[in-house]
Amino acid sequence: MVSKSRSTKVSINQVPAHLALIPDGNRRWSKLHRFALFRGYEAGVRKFVDFGVWAKGFGVKTLTVWALSTDNMTGRSKMEIGTLYSLYIKAARDPKILEILQKNHTRIKVVGNLTDLPKKVKEAFRYLEGKTRTYKEFTINLLVGYGGRDDMIYALRKIHTESATHPNMKIDEQTMRRNIRTASVPDVDLLIRTSGEMRLSGFLPWQSDYSELYFTKKFWPDFEKTDLEKALKVFSQRKRRFGK
Repeated sequence: MVSKSRSTKVSINQVPAHLALIPDGNRRWSKLHRFALFRGYEAGVRKFVDFGVWAKGFGVKTLTVWALSTDNMTGRSKMEIGTLYSLYIKAARDPKILEILQKNHTRIKVVGNLTDLPKKVKEAFRYLEGKTRTYKEFTINLLVGYGGRDDMIYALRKIHTESATHPNMKIDEQTMRRNIRTASVPDVDLLIRTSGEMRLSGFLPWQSDYSELYFTKKFWPDFEKTDLEKALKVFSQRKRRFGK
C-alpha cells in the first residue's frame, strides 16, 4: 500500500545516506494537461534538478535516479527516445544546471550500458561528468541504458570469463558486487517511486535488497519538497532489521 505519514508532527530523525528515485508519470502528466510529450519530460528534468537540491539539503549523501532503462530503449518509439536524448543533451550542457551542481558541490556519475547511445548523448554525459568530477559532498548517479537483469547477466559473463583463467577463484557476494555495472553504487536506504506504480521493475536488484520502499500517487512533475519531506518522515518511522 502507499505509505503515509502518521502525523504532521513526526520529525526526520534519520536521513537515508543513499536515496533512490524512479520518477514515473511524465507522460501521463502531459496527457492530463493536454501538453505535448516533450513538455512532460522537460518538466521532469527541471523537477529532478530541484529534487537533487532538496535531497542534499536534508542531508542525503548519494542520490540515484533511473534516467533511461533498457526496456525504455527497446519498447518506446524512436520519437520518444529521441525526445529524451535531446533533453539530456540540453540539460547536460545547460550552464544554469551546471552552476547549481557546482554551488552544491555535486558530482554526476553516469552508470549503465552506454554502447547504443548516440555519440552526442555520450559526449554530453561525459562533459557533465568531467565538469563535476572533483566534488565529493554529494553524488548523483544517473542510470542510463540500465536494467537490473542486464546488470546481473553482465556480471555473470565477466565472472565466467575470469573463472576460465582462474578456476579456483572464489565466487561470493564480493565477487558479484565487484562485477556488476553498478559496482560503484552503494546499497539503497530509501527508494521513492512516483505516479502510483508499486513495483521495482528491475531497479538495482543487488543494492535494493533491504531498501525501504515509498510509493506516491503523484506524477513526477507534481512532486514537491513537502512530498520528499513526507517520505523522509515515513523513513524515520521505519525499523530496519536487515533480517535480524
